[in-house]
Amino acid sequence: MTIQVEMLDGTVCRVVPKGLDLLLRHELVKRFRRSSGWAMVGKDPIRYPDRQGSYSGPERRMTN
Repeated sequence: MTIQVEMLDGTVCRVVPKGLDLLLRHELVKRFRRSSGWAMVGKDPIRYPDRQGSYSGPERRMTN
């Protein structure tokens, strides 16, 4: 699976999820496509894999 990404310089490319993680960590991404549409970095909630608790949006996962 690949993810469509728009870089800060306007370049659009496709990357694997680990590649997106790396680009986000280095602050090179302007936006990336989710199933629900484009996610804007700095505007939309994004969970960073190496930062525990960085997501401040509502919890939507099911808990039992």
